[in-house]
Amino acid sequence: MYWGKLSTETVKEKVFDALNKNLNYATEPILGLPGTYLDREQFYDSPFLKEAAYLSVLMNNPNHIGCHTYNQGEKYFLGTQQLELDLLRICAEEIFGAPKLQYDGYVAPGGTEANIQAQWMYRNYFVQKNNAKFSEIGVVFSEDAHYSVYKGANLLGIRPIAVKVNHDDRQILLDDLHTQLKIAHDDGIKYLVVHLSMGTTIFGSVDEPNSFLEVAKQYFKEYFVHVDAAFGGFIYPFSSSNKDLTFQNPEISSITIDGHKMLQSPYGTGIFLCRKGLIENVQTPEAAYVYGSDFTLCGSRSGANAISIWMILMTHGSVGWTESIHDLVERTNYISNALDIMEVKYYRNPYMNIIAIDANEVSEELAKRYFLVADNYNNPQWWKIVVMVHVKQETLDEFLEDLKKERKESGLLAKKH
Repeated sequence: MYWGKLSTETVKEKVFDALNKNLNYATEPILGLPGTYLDREQFYDSPFLKEAAYLSVLMNNPNHIGCHTYNQGEKYFLGTQQLELDLLRICAEEIFGAPKLQYDGYVAPGGTEANIQAQWMYRNYFVQKNNAKFSEIGVVFSEDAHYSVYKGANLLGIRPIAVKVNHDDRQILLDDLHTQLKIAHDDGIKYLVVHLSMGTTIFGSVDEPNSFLEVAKQYFKEYFVHVDAAFGGFIYPFSSSNKDLTFQNPEISSITIDGHKMLQSPYGTGIFLCRKGLIENVQTPEAAYVYGSDFTLCGSRSGANAISIWMILMTHGSVGWTESIHDLVERTNYISNALDIMEVKYYRNPYMNIIAIDANEVSEELAKRYFLVADNYNNPQWWKIVVMVHVKQETLDEFLEDLKKERKESGLLAKKH
């Protein structure tokens, strides 16, 4: 990763320069746009806005409708669109290894939409290129995958194919993958979307694509591979040298990332990326009043959200961001080592900042006291810890001390020794 760090002052200057290149609702004779700046009764101008770049963009309310990697799009907001394009370049080329300008994408309202966007794009490709029926298209995924894959399949009328994982290491059970794909194939599924995860929501587990695709190819010739890196996209590429789930792997055709997790950007800052030659399958030609048409599920979207991610990446630079991730991983290592000493059963990918503790190893009372999240609140099997920026060392120490005390009182420590 090579993008450079910019000073706070330079970031601010570039954002205000971009904003000045946008159409200005307050000073120009605009009669036709069904949009305007934020309501001045509620969001009134204050002197400090002259120094607050992001808030100024939010106030001016640019609409980034369309896909600006595909064509220029709405001409009214060209300044801030250029910063979104730079953001997409950093993510696609420098983080995920796409060839220069050989990608399309946009800043989506979140990872859920970005995952559905991928399924929509591939479904339409199979329909338009192969005359496929919706009932002949399936999406296959680990049972640990994010629920958005089910939501997308339901909306799009394609078949969800969930595959069981090993309880301890959270990896796909290849025997069950064979079974599920054979059943789907025999039931008339001809076309496949392979949904792989770079950091699942509960476990932070990372799917291994090679063995997965080796099995898939035994049943399907027509398939695409999407990577859901909503959680891991701003962690795993910086903590691991593995490139199997990036665009450096020719099997990977699209990727989802979320800025509002690790990057601490506002909610509504997902990112969708795909290789060139695919996004036109979801073009909406009926959007004729939009310059360049529309290719996105959401349509109108906040330019301010894209600017927030760009500002964060520029403020850190690739070196600074790598150091930040290293710190989070080291603090997660600290917890893992303490749990190892206590002989607590847990799952953790060593390159991620999530630890899932077996529910038999910690009381529900203790888990809830520290706001651990269950895999299933109806019947918890795991409780997860996520080491984020707000997680202080003293909080970790307090939890570990309480866990040690609880286990001693319950006799768990004595039983294991």
